[in-house]
Amino acid sequence: MQRGTYKWIATLLLCASVAVVSVAAADSKPDTTKLQDELRATETAFAKTMADRDHAAFATFIADEAVFFGRKELRGKPAIVEAWKSLYEGKEAPFSWRSETVSVLDSGTLGLSSGPVFGPDGKQTGTFSSIWRHKADGKWEIIFDKGCPYCPQQ
Repeated sequence: MQRGTYKWIATLLLCASVAVVSVAAADSKPDTTKLQDELRATETAFAKTMADRDHAAFATFIADEAVFFGRKELRGKPAIVEAWKSLYEGKEAPFSWRSETVSVLDSGTLGLSSGPVFGPDGKQTGTFSSIWRHKADGKWEIIFDKGCPYCPQQ
């Protein structure tokens, strides 16, 4: 074969490879089951900051633009971290929580975690719902959080 023929074949193979990779990338969707597992683990680690009385670790989960709803609306990481500081003082945690429901968008960009909140005696006192954002570095950060009083089913 002539030298020009080799270049033509190499160019053709390169183009075909790029086309195959492009189609595969367009068809690939995030593994939502894996992301749900990651989000559940993140929520568990977030809740552990309260049990461990580790306010600094708590702050690492909060997005800069987060909004927490409670007695009053808290906007932004500094306001949330400061408002929750007193909840981390003392030996015993004033409450705990655990995720029961976790769901992630098919895009893999946002997730919901919700479940019960317990008082120090272990009795359910409320529920929570948190919206998390999946960042480019693979970590989850909380962007919305809302707790509600517990309403037992009759």
